[in-house]
Amino acid sequence: MSARFTNPFRYGDLALDEAFTDRDQEIAELTADIRNGQNVVIFAPRRFGKSSLVWRASQELLARKEVLIAQVDLMATPSKEKLADKLAKSIYEDIATVVFRARQKATSIFTGLQITPRISLDPIDGSLSFTFEASSRKEDIDATLEKLFELPAQLSADRKERCALVIDEFQEILDIDPRLLPLMRSVFQRQPEVAHVYLGSKRSMMEKIFNDVNEPFWRSAKKIELSLIDPRNFAPFIKERFESTDRGIDDDVVDGVLAITRGHPYGTQELCYFLWEEVSEGRIAHAAELETALTKVLRSENAHFTRIWTKAAKSHRLVLQALAEEPVEHISDEYRRKHGLPIDATVRKALKVLIEDEIVVRDSSGYRIGEPFFAEWIQRYSS
Repeated sequence: MSARFTNPFRYGDLALDEAFTDRDQEIAELTADIRNGQNVVIFAPRRFGKSSLVWRASQELLARKEVLIAQVDLMATPSKEKLADKLAKSIYEDIATVVFRARQKATSIFTGLQITPRISLDPIDGSLSFTFEASSRKEDIDATLEKLFELPAQLSADRKERCALVIDEFQEILDIDPRLLPLMRSVFQRQPEVAHVYLGSKRSMMEKIFNDVNEPFWRSAKKIELSLIDPRNFAPFIKERFESTDRGIDDDVVDGVLAITRGHPYGTQELCYFLWEEVSEGRIAHAAELETALTKVLRSENAHFTRIWTKAAKSHRLVLQALAEEPVEHISDEYRRKHGLPIDATVRKALKVLIEDEIVVRDSSGYRIGEPFFAEWIQRYSS
């Protein structure tokens, strides 16, 4: 196979630049919200491209020099001290250096903190890292974090510019210290000029934070729901990606891909990645190549699906087998008898757990398996 072209489909990492498709409406909405200082929480199942969407919107705003944007991923901050480390680094690199340009002045913003960070210079790339040592008093790190959360608004005011703070895996704040939620809310509600964008991969925890009337962040942010991408919008992208790399794809095969993935962003990119690898330069993807690609995808995902399956209780497995064979609008007595399911109460208990774990999705069409390719894997390998 010729090496003139590299595979144009991407999955696993962020879908950047040409690998990003559709979501034009969501990008326009999110860029407007950030520009307006509107707080936003993005709800979507796993692998729906939340981070890619925010990255794309951020790049558009940064290219137009309309908003200063700092980002922090709470998955990499298991303690309050680590959160302070990452937050300080992002504020320094993405906001302070833009505002002040001179490194010494940019780092001076941290001198008034309750805990002064140790600043280290990377000898290879010249970047700075910040380390906040654990204090004997938890009040010290709390006060330090409060000041750090205040800095984006203060710094952007110096430039008379809007700014945004993007917090990925926001639900992890509950593991770091749930008492940080009221502290953060207290600071953020005094920052109408700062857009706070929250993302999370555990929907049930995110919904508790933002939808529970007893939580500090209740009704504090506009909600954007990401759905499956309309296959009518995904199809031209798939064809263009093949054609731009001197390969073709039958319309029936495009339809077959999207019938399998239902327009799931991650799943479609993954299946198309494997399908592209089956097609030589100058050739066309047919049904046989699609079947081979799907088999290889299932083999690639086997460890992941096996882990889900072995952890599932017997009643959960029975429900998954039924939904893999036949997604359904509602679970009737007839449906339970047809698929050999246990009593109604047991089925509903199983569905509740599976939905919370985002393995099963309940939407306007009813109940279905949400994990890309898991239904196919169950039908092929679980019995």
